[in-house]
Amino acid sequence: MSIISTKYLLQDAQAKGYAVPAFNIHNAETIQAILEVCSELRSPVILAGTPGTFKHIAFDEIYALCSAYSETYDMPLALHLDHHESLADIRRKVEGGVRSAMIDGSHFPFADNVALVKSVVDYCHLNDCSVEAELGRLGGVEDDMDVDEESAFLTDPQEAKRFVELTGVDSLAVAIGTAHGLYTKRPKIDFQRLAEIREVVQVPLVLHGASDVPDDFVRRTIELGVCKVNVATELKIAFAAAVKKWFADNPDGNDPRFYMRVGMDAMKEVVRSKIAVCGSANRLLLPAEA
Repeated sequence: MSIISTKYLLQDAQAKGYAVPAFNIHNAETIQAILEVCSELRSPVILAGTPGTFKHIAFDEIYALCSAYSETYDMPLALHLDHHESLADIRRKVEGGVRSAMIDGSHFPFADNVALVKSVVDYCHLNDCSVEAELGRLGGVEDDMDVDEESAFLTDPQEAKRFVELTGVDSLAVAIGTAHGLYTKRPKIDFQRLAEIREVVQVPLVLHGASDVPDDFVRRTIELGVCKVNVATELKIAFAAAVKKWFADNPDGNDPRFYMRVGMDAMKEVVRSKIAVCGSANRLLLPAEA
């Protein structure tokens, strides 16, 4: 098996009306928990690592883990660079074998965002690496990123059309009312805006900030053209809560083989739930199809 581009996964999802779940990873246990479920359900998966993840465990080590797990679970994997911000960083990791990258210039003015994304697309497309970008900006907190409500703004459909045409990007993350992290109140998703973006943008659309969004809302975004659904915070919360409970029940416990498995099993339930929402079970592409 192999590490593959997300381009092929998302094109299949777009053609068949489902979404590929993108789960954020942090260490070997989180990768294993995700893949145990995806292998069982034969779901395609995108393993997403932020720059903070690659500070915790070096890129070469994560790449080696994913390559090994691809063989273990007999499935191609997409290792995705989530919310990366520089061409130099992406170039180094693409040279190391990764074939999927998100360049996040959403905090820049439109023209600067276009220029940055275009430079990444030009390089990555020479190396069979798909590129995701973001137009509009989500609020909330994820790893080192903290965007307040005043700095968040929604994606303009006509700007999205121009952005895709100017950059040649393979997929586009859109801001339609979701946010990174958890919500203090029920999120207000602009489905009409998403429908208008879908009418003028042909590449697969990406939903960031899907943790804590009601399942029926996520399903509606998929019906309207979202092909990739990002989940991070819910995974971490489930894992941490289960480990905390284990220590509360076992105050003298000290064996990570026990408490890490409890955390992994809790995370697996979230993964299972998100696969059901995305409709990705039994959609795994074989190498010849990817």
